[in-house]
Amino acid sequence: MDFIDQLRVLSTRIANTKALIQTEEATKNAMVMPFIQALGYNVFDPLEVTPELVADVGTKKGEKVDYAILRAGKPIMLFECKKAGGDLSINHAGQLFRYFHVTEARFGVLTNGLVYRFFTDLEQPNKMDEKPFFEFNILDFNERDVEELKKFAKAAFDLETILTTANELKYTRAIQTRLAEWMINPAEEFVRLVSSDLLGTRRFTPAIKDQFTLITRRAFEQLLGERINDRLKGAMAPETVSVPDPIVVAAPSAPVLPPASIPDEPQVVTTPEELEAFHTVRALVRNLVPSKRVVMRDAQSYCAILLDDNNRKPVCRLRFNNTQKLRLGLFSADKSEEQFSLESVDDIHNFADQLRATVASYLQPAAS
Repeated sequence: MDFIDQLRVLSTRIANTKALIQTEEATKNAMVMPFIQALGYNVFDPLEVTPELVADVGTKKGEKVDYAILRAGKPIMLFECKKAGGDLSINHAGQLFRYFHVTEARFGVLTNGLVYRFFTDLEQPNKMDEKPFFEFNILDFNERDVEELKKFAKAAFDLETILTTANELKYTRAIQTRLAEWMINPAEEFVRLVSSDLLGTRRFTPAIKDQFTLITRRAFEQLLGERINDRLKGAMAPETVSVPDPIVVAAPSAPVLPPASIPDEPQVVTTPEELEAFHTVRALVRNLVPSKRVVMRDAQSYCAILLDDNNRKPVCRLRFNNTQKLRLGLFSADKSEEQFSLESVDDIHNFADQLRATVASYLQPAAS
């Protein structure tokens, strides 16, 4: 099972059981240990994962950090755990600060079983930063988050590689946070900056500030919407069908008429249900092919899901134009389509075996 699939399984399990986890010890057992295990470390081998690592810190004796991941007998990563959903402010990371200072570990992780905050010493050597350079939410992650997390896995762990990207990650995250804030409530200095060339010699009065704050917010929203639409159009080009032009033989005496105007074709709209179904199908066949090989082509009559963007390799068809009656089109060996009614998009899981069998048939070498 791929790393991302392991995380998805763990995410589903935690989402279904988090309400039952009430203590810190239960959080460790049900959430944190499986997370460390997913990273490839053997939580049952004390030479690799040591629970309650003891190290004397000044006058404090016998303090313990919840977990230490070891490499060649030395700690490389420290975990301090709070109960599920607990506060992860830096004020609750006292032990992690102290242990980071007295051990050789370069990474500290503060977690409540749902969110994992990764710290290092970018500001001052051997002193853990107050702000994390990376944060991973087991209930809300994307492929980019997984690629960053994968660097901490046992098979890929390389201290220098992580430290090289940690600084960039930290500042990228800070800038993204600031931009997200400005999208909702643009700061005055930002509005001044983007409007300076437009105002010319006019003064930046309170009225001008209010006007351009509203314009800046709208510009952010429109730009983001256009970028999303461009990405969707690139990934989901409408399916085209080549139709030969008809041959028309006109009588010799027939007058030549001007071509009739052709009305604009209805715009193809990809619905949220189609997107959800597309990602569901991708997930169901991921054990056979990488997700990027499964693509969507939306058309007016149906939405096609294809392998390798090839019309000759249809995986299924989503016939969702009538939102009151969802239908899924599946293909037999001779490429004939059979349609099945769905109560909801989730019902696609009931056809997982047929979908996998269809994809598997395209992976078999052609008979000579």
